[in-house]
Amino acid sequence: MNDDIIEVRAVDQATLDGLNAWGWVSYVLHLIVAITAVLPGAQVSVAVLLIALVIDLVKRSDAVGTWHASHFTWRLRSMIWAGILYVVTAPLWLLFFVPGWIAWCVISIWFLYRIVRGMIAMNKQQPLPV
Repeated sequence: MNDDIIEVRAVDQATLDGLNAWGWVSYVLHLIVAITAVLPGAQVSVAVLLIALVIDLVKRSDAVGTWHASHFTWRLRSMIWAGILYVVTAPLWLLFFVPGWIAWCVISIWFLYRIVRGMIAMNKQQPLPV
């Protein structure tokens, strides 16, 4: 049996429209966080990221069996990895300012890439690799 095959379930258009709307809200919140993370003094509250996390966790079960499911997984994995990388590199800020800033810029650019890539796939109504 091929594990790459995704079982698709029948979903009404209203559910798909709702998943699409929530997906865009989440992507925009992630985008705001990713962009402001590299701008000195422009960091937004962690609350913005937490709101996106809650949206993705709550609505993820509604997306099972649709192409939207891969987007919820994509956003959650992106945020978890970015969070881990930010925490791991945080000591660089305490030891040396410049290496910490460079590390966080690289992480933020990677996070921004993931969000933009997801937004492009969402606009094309295509799933992402999971």
